[in-house]
Amino acid sequence: MDYHTYSQRLKYLLEFIGKGRLSSPYDLTEKFECTEKTVRKMINDLRKEGHQIKYCRKRFKYFVEN
Repeated sequence: MDYHTYSQRLKYLLEFIGKGRLSSPYDLTEKFECTEKTVRKMINDLRKEGHQIKYCRKRFKYFVEN
């Protein structure tokens, strides 16, 4: 995967989380044609960029903390 594709997927992933549509990394494996491990790495990369991405165990969803 090249840098442009990866950065586009990060942007999409952040938007997906922001809208409350991501409950597990598995949800995106088919869309991105990758493994759960890759999606988890992408979430961690977004966190390293400073995005406050959390996981709620009650709602079973990722969300962006403001």
